[in-house]
Amino acid sequence: MAPARWIEPDEALPAPVGDIDEPGGEEADLRGLVAVGRDLGPARLLEAYGKGLFPWFSHGQPVLWWSPDPRMVLYLDEFRLHRSLRKVMKRQLGQGHWQVTLDAAFERVMRACAQPRDGQPGTWITREMIEAYGALHRAGYAHSVEVWFGPPAHDELIGGLYGVAMGRMFFGESMFARRADASKTALAALVPTLQAAGFRMLDCQQKTGHLASFGAREIPRAQFLAQMHSLAQAPAPAWQELQIGFPAA
Repeated sequence: MAPARWIEPDEALPAPVGDIDEPGGEEADLRGLVAVGRDLGPARLLEAYGKGLFPWFSHGQPVLWWSPDPRMVLYLDEFRLHRSLRKVMKRQLGQGHWQVTLDAAFERVMRACAQPRDGQPGTWITREMIEAYGALHRAGYAHSVEVWFGPPAHDELIGGLYGVAMGRMFFGESMFARRADASKTALAALVPTLQAAGFRMLDCQQKTGHLASFGAREIPRAQFLAQMHSLAQAPAPAWQELQIGFPAA
C-alpha cells in the first residue's frame, strides 16, 4: 500500500492507485485516502472529480482526497422506488403539499446538509466546502434538488440533496430531510431527471444501508473509474433547460 501524498497547490493530484492501511487503535480508517493538501478551489475540485477523487475532512484538518475501493454507485436503471415512498410522493406532490425544484436554492441545501445529525458532534461540510461548491454551482457544475412544503415562495425548505455533474456523470455528495421522506423524494426525483438527460450512473461514494435499499451497490474501483471517465467525457446537458422528472406510476 502506498502512502497518501501531500499535494502543494501547484501540483496535480495523483491517480487513485494506492491506499493507506488502517492504522489500528482508535484512529479512523484511512483506506481509500489518496492525497492530502490545502487547496480546495473550484479548479481543484473539477480535477479531483475527473480523477475519481472527492474531498472529505473535518474542521481543522487539511483537505483529504478519497477514492475508496470498492465504490458505491447507483445505476439509474437499478433504482428501486419503494411502494411506501411512491404513496407518499403521490399524496404530497399530487395534492400540491410539496413541490420539487432543481437548482433553486443550492447554498441553502448545502447549509442544511451541514447541520449536525443526531449523534454526530460536528459536520464535514465546512465553510470552506460551502464556498468551494458554491463557486462550482455558479460555474454550472454543482447542482441541487430542493423539496419545499407548499410553493417555493412559502420558503419552507424541508429536504434536498446536492452533487457535482461532469458530462453525463453525477457525483452525489449529501442530502437532508426536515420532514419524513423529503430527502428520499429528492432522490426519487433526481433519478428520472438524470435518466432523461442521458445519465446512467450516480456516484454514492461509500456504502450505506440507506442507499443500498434504493438499489445502490458496490463495484470495484477500477470498474468505477473506467465507466466514470467515459460518462464524464460525454457532452453535458443544458442544466437550465432540464425539467424535474418523477418516477413512472
